[in-house]
Formats: sequence, C-alpha cells, structure tokens
Amino acid sequence: MKRAVFIFISVLVVASFLSAGDGDIDKEKAGIKQVIEDSYVKGVHVDRNVKAIRKGFHPAFNMFILKDNNVSTWSIDHWIDVIETGLKKDPMPPKHETTHEISMIDVTGDAAVAKIEIYRDGKHIFTDYLSLYKLKEGWKIVGKIFCRHS
Repeated sequence: MKRAVFIFISVLVVASFLSAGDGDIDKEKAGIKQVIEDSYVKGVHVDRNVKAIRKGFHPAFNMFILKDNNVSTWSIDHWIDVIETGLKKDPMPPKHETTHEISMIDVTGDAAVAKIEIYRDGKHIFTDYLSLYKLKEGWKIVGKIFCRHS
C-alpha cells in the first residue's frame, strides 16, 4: 500500500512539473500570437498601421524575397516606405477581407518561429514563416520568408 501511494505521489509531482512547463510555453505562444496578429496581420495586411508595425517588428528585421532564383531582402524601413507610398495613393482601407490562420508556433527559450496562412476574400495568398526573439520589451518579429500563392 505504501509503495502504491509513493508511486501515485511521484506521478503527481512529475505531472505538475511537466504541466507547469506547458503553461509557460502556452503563455509564450499567446504573446507571439498577439504580436503576429496586431503587428503583422492587422498592421501590414488589414490596417496598414505603421505604428502597430513598428511596435511588433524589430528595427533589424529583414524579409527575404525569392524571385527568379535570386534572394533579396527588404528591411522593415523599406517595407514601411512601400506601405506609406500605397497609403498616399489610396488612403482608404483595403476593400478585400483578409483572414489568417496561425498553423504553427514553435518556441525554444527566447527564440520562436511561426507559420501563418494569409487569405484575401477566401483565396490563399501567402504562407509566411516568421522568426521572433523575446527581448526585454517582449516578442519581436526579426525575419520573414514566404511563399506567394498564385
């Protein structure tokens, strides 16, 4: 009987340690999801809100673009310039409905990656892979590669 009680208590202790770690990961994933939705999905694709973009993207951010077997990069400042140029041409909110799905978030310590599917009017437009670091001020998007769906 004493052995069964000891085993039961041991299992509970181990389970509590494992679930405590899962809670931390869940909390980190929630913070990452919030940054992606506020700064990337809403900031870039829906509202074109430069303040929201700057809040969630690190100043050293780079987007890697594959075109014709060549890779080039855009800094966050260049990307914001492109967005602001678009806003000057057409300040009205986009007429299409943008939705998204975060299909994966993987966290290891202060580093994370996320896979995001972007849809416009129900059509699959992008699959994005975002890299993030957790800094003192929270999670920041530091890099992006993507596939544009035609």
